[in-house]
Amino acid sequence: MTGRRSTKIGLSTAILLGIAAFFFLRPCSDFSTSRQSQPASETVAQRAPSQADPNTETTALTSPVAGSTIANDLNAPTVAIRRDLEILNELFVAFQTNFPRFGNPVGENAEITAALTGENSAKFVFISPRHRAISARGELCDRWGTPFRFHQVSGTRMEIRSAGPDRKFATPDDVEFAPWPK
Repeated sequence: MTGRRSTKIGLSTAILLGIAAFFFLRPCSDFSTSRQSQPASETVAQRAPSQADPNTETTALTSPVAGSTIANDLNAPTVAIRRDLEILNELFVAFQTNFPRFGNPVGENAEITAALTGENSAKFVFISPRHRAISARGELCDRWGTPFRFHQVSGTRMEIRSAGPDRKFATPDDVEFAPWPK
């Protein structure tokens, strides 16, 4: 009886070791390689700039990165400020979709911008760090160059405020977007 038991234990151990070896020794599929076959316009998130292929990230400061289709029209001359705020909300919804346990990115404007530009656990880039709406200080700014104000109402609701053309907050030309709860 003892011989059979040790044979079964030995066989079980061998099977488990074989399975473990299969998973640990098999070639890993590289996310970037598997995504290269798809056109850039079909990807929602791209690799962070530190991991990016220098041959694919050649856009100028005034243009959005191919693949970040959500933010393409942000601060575009043909779009109204109200639409800019809606686009920012769409970026937050995309962030929440990819990080459902965390909700919105948190912190001040620069910290929120960093999370949206790839400084997050998955290295997803929701908006290029070189997008026209991001200042040299790393803050998302309205079309007049004033950093947006973000106020987290809840884990999934973010109020977004632009100072408007006068570049001063708490004046009549301010524009605010506050999504209704889901």
